[in-house]
Amino acid sequence: MKPNERIALLCVLMAVADACASDKHLVGPGGAKPLAADVAAEDSPAYGPWGPPVNLGSVINSSYNENSPAISRDGLSLYITSSALPTPPGARPGGQGGADIWVSQRASTDAPWGAPVNLGQNINTPGNDGVPNLSIDGHRLYFHSGGRGGCGAADLFVSWRQDTRDDFAWELPVNLGCVVNSAYADNGPIIFEDDATGITTLYFNSLRPGGLGDADIYASTLQADGTFGPGVNVSELNSRFADDRAAIRRDGLEIFVSTNRPGGEGGQDIWVATRATTLDPWSAPVPLGPVVNSPYFDGGPALSFDGTELYFYSTRPGGFGGNDLYVTKRARLGGPDFAANTRCEKQQGPEDPGNNHRGSGRRSASTR
Repeated sequence: MKPNERIALLCVLMAVADACASDKHLVGPGGAKPLAADVAAEDSPAYGPWGPPVNLGSVINSSYNENSPAISRDGLSLYITSSALPTPPGARPGGQGGADIWVSQRASTDAPWGAPVNLGQNINTPGNDGVPNLSIDGHRLYFHSGGRGGCGAADLFVSWRQDTRDDFAWELPVNLGCVVNSAYADNGPIIFEDDATGITTLYFNSLRPGGLGDADIYASTLQADGTFGPGVNVSELNSRFADDRAAIRRDGLEIFVSTNRPGGEGGQDIWVATRATTLDPWSAPVPLGPVVNSPYFDGGPALSFDGTELYFYSTRPGGFGGNDLYVTKRARLGGPDFAANTRCEKQQGPEDPGNNHRGSGRRSASTR
């Protein structure tokens, strides 16, 4: 038996043993996974406190605006939004127009980040394109764009790539449609694929009427036909103020929100909410506090796959431009290790390119 076959067989045997060894959980229709409503607190990972944020440095940050990042599952690709400052120096050279999506790569999680490279005309337009988010399998890139037309001032899009090792192989994006998009600005898509229930949810923020205040956070569910349904206001996360970019932990039990509601440290802060299961409502958000937040503008959070790193942007002093990217880290103290659990998943083949919502040997910018 080949090594890969042995690993795959071991994963299957472990899954069967786990399913058969305990009857304390209800299981879903397939019998292999516990229903989210029955997942206990001890099944969730435990973390330590967040440490002081560290600026990502002058290779990533520039004299322009760097904001709204996304980190790949393996931690080797950092997608960023770079936008123009209202006064000189203007936009970062090498872009397509207004705000653009760029990517920086590194050889390992201990290696330094390389210089960001623009994703090119398949993704970026002369308008504003930004706030990227990657699917867990790495085949899909969600983002918003105001430069492609569609349903409103800004729409949600998805692009697909066959080779998840190639950060420059993204196909032309597809508009997610006017059921989820509105006639207003719909921004900051975050995809959550719930292993416990099989439900895929798209979180985003919108300025559409009917919300609680300024921008509000909405959730849309992936339908059986591969399209996303109408956005539903996630009222427990929203306020009378601006509640925009979110970041959700892999198990769906912790969510980080950018908001300028009162009670924070500065103009905009990062807050966090939790829930007991993915079928429960979120708790009232609370600020991360002065270790992470500053008296300035802190927002656009993006969480690493293992939940130990939170990337965000800030206008705090000591940076290199308008908005700079920072990272804060915390230790995992116990509970499930998301990174370790992916070893079984990696034995599966790539997603079917025909999927309707499709949108280390890594290729870098120099190879294309």
